[in-house]
Amino acid sequence: MNQGEIAEQQAKAYLEQQGLKWVESNVRYPFGELDLVMREGQNWVFVEVKYRASANFGGAISAVGPRKQQRLRKAANHYLQLHRIQAPCRFDLVAIEGKHIQWLTDIF
Repeated sequence: MNQGEIAEQQAKAYLEQQGLKWVESNVRYPFGELDLVMREGQNWVFVEVKYRASANFGGAISAVGPRKQQRLRKAANHYLQLHRIQAPCRFDLVAIEGKHIQWLTDIF
């Protein structure tokens, strides 16, 4: 298991402790990937997980720029259409830097 997979497992466990329900991991399309698909009540939550060994070079949070946001939106929209889901959704980020986990909700 590589560091990215370990970080996604940590993020999933952390979010489940916060009350979210896991639906699916690593949903891949040619135009983008969804790291975690979760539910919080009626809301669908698409979670991007970013790991950095340290906060040097901008840290994990700075890694979700405009192009990445566009790919996430496109992948999430495709996921909702494929599964015929008509419910509120949001994009969250779990940033893991070393042993520190930061959860940001509704990042864009």
